[in-house]
Amino acid sequence: MRSPTIDPQLLHAGRVVASHGRDALVVGERGERIHCRLHGRRLVVVCGDQVRWRAARTEGGAGVIVEVLPQARVLARISARGDPEPVAANLTQLVAIVAPLPAPDFGLCDRYLAAAEWSGLDACVVANKCDLDGADTALEAPLVDYARIGYPVLRASKRLAGGVDALRARLAGRVSVLVGQSGVGKSSLTNALVPGVEAAVEEVSRASESGRHTTTTASLYRLPAGGELIDSPGARDFSPPLPAPRDVAGGYREIAALAADCRFRDCLHRREPGCRVAAAAREGGLATRRLESYRRLLALAEELAARIRR
Repeated sequence: MRSPTIDPQLLHAGRVVASHGRDALVVGERGERIHCRLHGRRLVVVCGDQVRWRAARTEGGAGVIVEVLPQARVLARISARGDPEPVAANLTQLVAIVAPLPAPDFGLCDRYLAAAEWSGLDACVVANKCDLDGADTALEAPLVDYARIGYPVLRASKRLAGGVDALRARLAGRVSVLVGQSGVGKSSLTNALVPGVEAAVEEVSRASESGRHTTTTASLYRLPAGGELIDSPGARDFSPPLPAPRDVAGGYREIAALAADCRFRDCLHRREPGCRVAAAAREGGLATRRLESYRRLLALAEELAARIRR
């Protein structure tokens, strides 16, 4: 929303490539990079936002963001206060990074993929550090499950010749956000994919006056082959905003497909008679790990719904 006191003829279009508190780094229509501050207390921006901004009144001063345009396809999480909190906006693809070290948390990966399904994003899974000893043992079975249900599974390593070529091709022409555990190598992949990324990191740190590396906040980079890449902070946990319990299965594409054959339309795929989802898990047609992951999110959605009703 724009302040009514702002003359729209003085405004410029831009894209937020990083934000920290009330500060943001914006790329303008001509590719110029502008350090901006937010107008008023009600405006909030996230990486990827399309904004309108006003130039600084003094040379060397900060520009002012006065309007945030409507967001499309947002990746959000639940904040410590329990509120939905956007991480990045105007996306087309989520790229979930896993690695043999640290010990992979595929439940976390499932939650990211569910968030992508609910938001209408394309998604793929990237096995990074695939050259490490024991990588196949740590990653292979879940990766086979993801491939079987239709997620593209790519392998990457910055230490091997051509180790990021498949990922580079997948990113071309898309607006992608990299997500995953802390330590899986998202920033290393970004360094391999984006020339001069270290200089961009320093620029964002100066703009925010944070003195910190920007892996503490999401940052957007233009890719040489076209498209944009958002490197998000590593996560120990991730809780997406949850839909109504009956809609949780929509975050698990193979469960949603099987649910059409359940005896009861309101089946939640626990112990209901005639549940095709539970039967598929018993018969080996559905990964038990994925069913358990779904049930954990279902329980959280039911708990949230019960709190809202009180």
